Amino acid sequence: MIDFKRVAYKELILWKEDDHRKPLVLRGARQVGKTTMVRQFAKAFDHYIELNLEKLEHLEYIESSKNVQQLADILSLEFKIPSSKWKNTLLFIDEIQESQKAIGFLRLFYEELSALNVIAAGSLLEHSLHQVQHFPVGRINYLYLFPLNFQEFLIATENQQILDRINHIPVDEVTHKVALKLFHTYCIIGGMPEIIANYRQHSDLTRLVPIYESIWNTYKDDISKYAESRTNQKIIRHVMQSASALVDQRVKFQNFGNSNYKSREIGEAFRSLDMAKIIQIIYPCTNTETPALPDQKKSPRLQILDTGILNFDLNIQAQLLTMDDLSSAYKGAIIPHLITQELISLNKGSYQKPKFWVRDKTQSSAEVDLVRVFNGMLIPIEIKSGATGSLRSLHQFIDQSTHHFAIRIYGGVFKIETSKTRKGKTFYLMNLPYYLGTFIDDYLNYFIDIKGCK
Repeated sequence: MIDFKRVAYKELILWKEDDHRKPLVLRGARQVGKTTMVRQFAKAFDHYIELNLEKLEHLEYIESSKNVQQLADILSLEFKIPSSKWKNTLLFIDEIQESQKAIGFLRLFYEELSALNVIAAGSLLEHSLHQVQHFPVGRINYLYLFPLNFQEFLIATENQQILDRINHIPVDEVTHKVALKLFHTYCIIGGMPEIIANYRQHSDLTRLVPIYESIWNTYKDDISKYAESRTNQKIIRHVMQSASALVDQRVKFQNFGNSNYKSREIGEAFRSLDMAKIIQIIYPCTNTETPALPDQKKSPRLQILDTGILNFDLNIQAQLLTMDDLSSAYKGAIIPHLITQELISLNKGSYQKPKFWVRDKTQSSAEVDLVRVFNGMLIPIEIKSGATGSLRSLHQFIDQSTHHFAIRIYGGVFKIETSKTRKGKTFYLMNLPYYLGTFIDDYLNYFIDIKGCK
């Protein structure tokens, strides 16, 4: 596996240094690197206990304990760690969704055994949280983990020097050429840790096929664990088989994927997949000012966990290798999908889905790829390579907005332009290269600063 530290690792350090830390729950899909990161972090402690509740002997430690103090006594004896060493001990409870009792214990760890450092994780945790009667609200902290973003990809592939140069705002044109080429590779293979580890070792895309297949099949095998019935299993499997081909469009639940399933049935399947973070439904907003409220009456877009898995499922990776500019890949859907994935990776202790903007009016519809809340403003983001004059939907957004700032993410160099909408409103357009998605807030600070409107 990859031996570098994830960006989220810094959050673990801050958690360890907090004198009033609460048990920490890592959230995220299966195989995004939660366990690996905790094992790396365990080296910062004198003692480490790892319980995987999918193992019966580990599950029995929990189920046989009447309270957390008894559990602590059992662990102390089993792992030969005296209770006087708890402050320098990390307890990691993996696959915690296997025991509602263990989830309930998290609150008691905080209240009765605060000296012990406790981290929990579970690939299907989201499906168990709402079933716990005494859920530890306010007694735990969360940290989200996702597939590697482009910053992490650069570190993992030993391109730290490029990352350092990208960190300098604005990025220079020499760095741009190299970074764009690396981003092209990242766009094709995605950010799953096992994929990147294998690619770094062999630089051979053909070796990755069985790994993609294994990961995707693992997610399909998980269906039985969170589907409520066999019928629900069938519907979820149908959604997983159909979703990738529909990422280029907004979808309707009724008869999804040319099926006879009802809207309610498809909606339930999507909610299960959404909780597992495998396939998320992204709803649009219709307002041009904050807050960015999702309109669930509008048709959503689909977001697959990882763009590399998406490319594999669509069988387009070979095609992508031959393209100089990926903006047209799969009907123009791949780059927007990846940029959305990049923005999702910025979530840490809380989770906010990205949103896009629509105006659905007869003979005057419009759609902006993404919007981002920044400094009290809702900033429109278009992802395309066309000339500024062709940004029709973005112009309509700006015409309705009270501010004058917009972003285009594209394959060209960084630049800021002064432009006008078709109705004549002056606005400022920041053109960001694709690879700067995770730096978007830093660049927005720079953008708004130099225009003197903070």
